[in-house]
Amino acid sequence: MIRLRRPTTIAALTLTAVATAVLGLAGPASAHVTINPAEGTQGGYGRFAFRVPNESDTASTVKVEVNLPENAPVGSVSTMPVAGWTVAVEKRKVDPPIEVHGSQLTEAVSKLTFTAAPNGGVKPGEFQEFPVSMGPLPQVDTMVFKVLQTYSDGNVSRWIAEPTPGAEEPENPAPVLKLAAAAPASPGASAPAAAADDDDDDAGAGAAVALGVAGLVAGLGGLALGGLAFARTRREPAAKS
Repeated sequence: MIRLRRPTTIAALTLTAVATAVLGLAGPASAHVTINPAEGTQGGYGRFAFRVPNESDTASTVKVEVNLPENAPVGSVSTMPVAGWTVAVEKRKVDPPIEVHGSQLTEAVSKLTFTAAPNGGVKPGEFQEFPVSMGPLPQVDTMVFKVLQTYSDGNVSRWIAEPTPGAEEPENPAPVLKLAAAAPASPGASAPAAAADDDDDDAGAGAAVALGVAGLVAGLGGLALGGLAFARTRREPAAKS
């Protein structure tokens, strides 16, 4: 005889399976410093934000140091004010100089240090974004920004590990900005101008035709009036002398 399982047993097994699935999916989250957006264009400008989550349960993030890559200097770097934070900008000499809008720059920003006001910072369970504007972006495939995150208890998270192609993400990855080559100018870019010239030529030809037709109509009208006048003179009797 086949025995049916009791409803309580089935319910218990179901709850166990659901709990296992939930716990399996609820592993430790990988929250690290990132740059957003994570893509840009070589030679272009862009607005990017360093997103810093707080991973401590008891301490606040009170300082964030962003190191710009030495092998990919950027001519123009500006920061956006962040409430409750100050920023210090450090520069370094670059050789060869960076050309920006026809000017040769011999210095480039090397480091940005964001410091929270007293009793401030990024609290547990929160994150903060630090926006910057950069450009022209260098002619490289990637820019790696090594970041140090300091907590109010003195602990420091070092987000400095560079990615390795084909390998898994490192434990403390540095923010990486991928840069795509600028699209080459299309030969068809001058097509609209050429089309406009053709349109102008067509318009001019149309105007000339219209003027010619108007002149022809006027000429025919003159001939018609002349013919009527001649016919009238033939019908009128000659004046008696």
